[in-house]
Amino acid sequence: MATPKQIWEQQQSQMQRVKNSGITSCNGSPIKDDKEEEMAKSALASFRAKEEEIERKKMEVRDKVQAYMGRVEEATRRLADIREELDSLIDPMRKEVANVRKKIDTVNRELKPLGQSCQKKEREYKEALEAFNDKNKEKAQLVSKLMELVSESEKLRMKKLDELSKNIETLH
Repeated sequence: MATPKQIWEQQQSQMQRVKNSGITSCNGSPIKDDKEEEMAKSALASFRAKEEEIERKKMEVRDKVQAYMGRVEEATRRLADIREELDSLIDPMRKEVANVRKKIDTVNRELKPLGQSCQKKEREYKEALEAFNDKNKEKAQLVSKLMELVSESEKLRMKKLDELSKNIETLH
């Protein structure tokens, strides 16, 4: 079966041959014949009709394949159900074990976000503690600086008082 591109190329070459095979007049220019033009239009219409037919058949095949795939999926589900029933007949405890495993998986899924939340809270706590410690250090530094300034201020005041006292004594 030829591809749509090959069919189109064949029809194009046919149309070119029809155009080139026209009768030439005495000055060498081609004379278009109604019959040749009609053949070209017919070839083009035929090509379009074939293209539409190919597209329609392609859609039909696609629909059939999708319907078949749906039937295959349904059969696969039924087979899985049958296999599960057979497995439960083979080992009656297997079903209970599977149920326990499902419960364990469920609990694990529930624990995961809790663990992540706990880790997040731990990080936040550590960051807050670190910030608290930094502020405490800063406070201690400021308090020691304040004590220095107060001590220095007292010394200066005492010195001024001594000077004033001496000045007063010298005035007396």
